[in-house]
Amino acid sequence: MLDTSARLLKLLSVLQTKRHWGGFDLADHLDVTPRTLRRDVDRLRTLGYAVDASSGPGGGYQLGKGSTLPPLLLDDAEAVAVAVSLRSAADAFMGLSETAMSALLKLEQLLPGRLRRRVSAIQAVTVSISTGTPTLDADVLTSVAAACRDSETLRFSYKAKDGTATERVVEPLRLAHTGYRRWYLLAWDTAREDWRTFRVDRIDGKVYPGARFIPKKPPKDVAEYIKETISNYPQRYKMKAKLSGSAAMHTKTVPRWCGSIEPIDDESCYFVSSADSIEMLASQLVSSGVDFEFVEPKEILPELRKIAKRFTAGTRGAA
Repeated sequence: MLDTSARLLKLLSVLQTKRHWGGFDLADHLDVTPRTLRRDVDRLRTLGYAVDASSGPGGGYQLGKGSTLPPLLLDDAEAVAVAVSLRSAADAFMGLSETAMSALLKLEQLLPGRLRRRVSAIQAVTVSISTGTPTLDADVLTSVAAACRDSETLRFSYKAKDGTATERVVEPLRLAHTGYRRWYLLAWDTAREDWRTFRVDRIDGKVYPGARFIPKKPPKDVAEYIKETISNYPQRYKMKAKLSGSAAMHTKTVPRWCGSIEPIDDESCYFVSSADSIEMLASQLVSSGVDFEFVEPKEILPELRKIAKRFTAGTRGAA
């Protein structure tokens, strides 16, 4: 059996992995008796760590809100990852710049020399370039993440693309990060009784957690479902083009943000894209990086040809 100090550190680490542990499950996980577990919990409380306990059939333990922050046990790779992430968070999240930099300074003071040099090397050669993507509210993101983890309903005001706000009550399932600082929430909309994907940066103001729920079975593969939903958001224009080669081949090479791939047969497939402007459709089609045969709609062909003429005219005299 581990000595007392090692057991306490392990207990703290395990309690951080989920919100609530059943008493017998926790003792079994730590390979100790329920009596030893109770003593170790009392020792943690003496040290200032708030550990809440509940009795009865569903009784167990969970970390409460106390005055002492539990220690995080990080290996070398995790420590470097946290330091780099804190630097990125200073630019990506609204109201988090000073907090992230303060945490980064504390972490760097504790890093061994070999790790401090690795972090400094990354920071020295990295610049932050704004993409115009809306900055996220860190409090909203962390509240949504906690609700996903704890299976708690969420109530919030959500702004549509046209600025219209509606009140939503959802059962959150997963968060997805697609790059460009954009996060999406997959949740069961209780009013619409269907799965919905929400952009987290469009959640307006505070989110309110509610009752616990039993998560519903997710729609097929969660990651794939979110990708399909994002690519099929309602847009003003939609376009279809035919590509040579199988859908399996082009799915691996065509960037997801450009559009989606639909199979025809073993030797061809459709590229389907949507956007709010014909110029953006043309950009997505060119960015797919493959030869194509335009299919529909015919109504946008004149504008696409004008765009093609501008490219031809602009490059005709180039050396």
